[in-house]
Amino acid sequence: MTKAVSFAIFSLLIVAALVLASCTTTTTPTSNTTVTTIHNTTSAPAPTQTTNNTTPATKQTTTSSTSGTSGKWWDSLGVPQYGGELVLRCNTDINNFDTYVSTLNSIIYPTYMEPLVADDWTLDPSVFSYKFNFRPSQFQKGNLETGWEFTDATTYVVHLRQGIHWQNISPANGREFIADDVVAHFQRQGGYGTYALDPYSDATQNSDLISVTATDKYTVTFKWKSPNPEATMENVQRGTGSQCMENPEAVKLWGDLSDWHHAIGTGPFMLTDFVSGASVTLVKNPNYWAYDERYPQNRLPYIDKIKYLIIPNDATAMAAMRTGKIDLINQLPLQQAQSMQKSNPEMPQITILSGSAGTLDPRNDKVPFNDIRVRRAMQLSIDLPSLAKNYYGGTADPFPQSLTTSYMTGWGYPYSDWPQDLKDEYAYNPTAAKQLLAQAGYPNGFKTNVLASAEGDLDLLQVVKSYFIAVGIDMEIRPMDTTSWSAFVSGQKKHDQMVNRTGSGTLGMVNEPLKQLQRLRTGYGGNYPMVSDPVFDAFYPAAMAATSVDQVKKIVRDANEYVARQHFSISLVQPNFFTIIQPWFKGYNGQSLSISTGCGFAAFYLGRFWIDVNMKKSMGY
Repeated sequence: MTKAVSFAIFSLLIVAALVLASCTTTTTPTSNTTVTTIHNTTSAPAPTQTTNNTTPATKQTTTSSTSGTSGKWWDSLGVPQYGGELVLRCNTDINNFDTYVSTLNSIIYPTYMEPLVADDWTLDPSVFSYKFNFRPSQFQKGNLETGWEFTDATTYVVHLRQGIHWQNISPANGREFIADDVVAHFQRQGGYGTYALDPYSDATQNSDLISVTATDKYTVTFKWKSPNPEATMENVQRGTGSQCMENPEAVKLWGDLSDWHHAIGTGPFMLTDFVSGASVTLVKNPNYWAYDERYPQNRLPYIDKIKYLIIPNDATAMAAMRTGKIDLINQLPLQQAQSMQKSNPEMPQITILSGSAGTLDPRNDKVPFNDIRVRRAMQLSIDLPSLAKNYYGGTADPFPQSLTTSYMTGWGYPYSDWPQDLKDEYAYNPTAAKQLLAQAGYPNGFKTNVLASAEGDLDLLQVVKSYFIAVGIDMEIRPMDTTSWSAFVSGQKKHDQMVNRTGSGTLGMVNEPLKQLQRLRTGYGGNYPMVSDPVFDAFYPAAMAATSVDQVKKIVRDANEYVARQHFSISLVQPNFFTIIQPWFKGYNGQSLSISTGCGFAAFYLGRFWIDVNMKKSMGY
């Protein structure tokens, strides 16, 4: 069924529903536990010391993709191969290459720079699949570090891996990565020492940091104001690009790293070319330090070259997939995924949970949206179960979301826990919606608009528009390209009505709980509804002052209930997206923070994925 036909049918269903009105999905465990001491080591052997400008000897595995015989869960994935080029799609242009500068679209550096921690490459996905941005600490392992520990309630100590070198690019010139580099990174991010604080949004999470010092060449000690283990882990170990380590000599020489020619990291790939609006090219780092934890004799990376093609339009990207010009297209909505399944059934499709629920974000500080009765009326006018069943083909959760996604077990305030009076505020009831609008002074409704990312789901907004029309709300849809949308909404705050951006709403969030408590705080960059509420603002400092993970969970739960009751944003549903890969692209199973630009663990995963070159050739590519 085509998208146009699906939409037409769904529109008829809406009309029928309006006429009538007028007379567990499986979840991935994400529980966290309070810890006082953690020692975390990787299973891979320490790399052999080599001269930094000499390519180390690499023992390569067989070039076939037959299953291994080790009795491990990953045997069915085939044996990794060396060589080949991976071509990925980047959906926005890139105008900055610095982890620190708060310029939009600085999103490529995690491919050549690395964070301290990463995921466990040997962990069975049935235990934890890494499909959420949030990684509970028990499912993380050392990357640039070998492990961490709390020596007391406010002291967190990181032990660095020895023998890691910066890429052999001036001014780093391949020297060893040491504790002083970590200190420089966190001081720069937080505006400590000789660094001035840039208004970079993620740096606000480091506000509880008192000091970071190099105890010795391979040991870094963090001192915090509050004894909050969750805050510490989220600050130092979250999977954002801002946690990737930049080279301090480069910062000292150039002031910042905005220019791509100043790109230096410790990662498996080195940035060699950038053409604005067209492409980014990275090549294999011959002196990369890591080995494959599944195959400890294999030095990484497997792939020789990575190229990102800048393709803003989904239709163009889908055409590139069909002709074998790119190896993956990420987070397609259902209708486009169905189209690809029909035309290219040989391409595996992987279900990906959206990073947030779909939302309409009205400006809470502007008339008419500063009246909660208006926001409640808008919510009551939308039939969420019908939306999930008919528009999303039954692939989406039919229930509303609050701040935290219901899929994050143990966190937030899942719909199943809501009392009936709150559920009633989200039930489809256009009659009650009209009554609330009349009480608020809008008996005939009102006109409004939504500023929408043009690359988002505009058909979905048409469906929502039809719901609103039925209660007297006339919503104009104003598309804007994603880059301009980000500047206009996040940077300049010039939107005066509502905004929508697919995959970047303010509800149903899957990232770190403390970061979620920032989302609607007064003045926060991603606070699209422009909420300024002292009750909500108090949740974050309360969570930062907590002394256990259980206390943080309680505060996050209370914040979720408050958000649900205040209707700061209009909840749609939390859809699944679909990532489509070429059959020859191996190792990827939907791990979050691994493929999309800007994700902090991109270097870790890209160093471990591989291309089945023989399969690709046999398919004519």
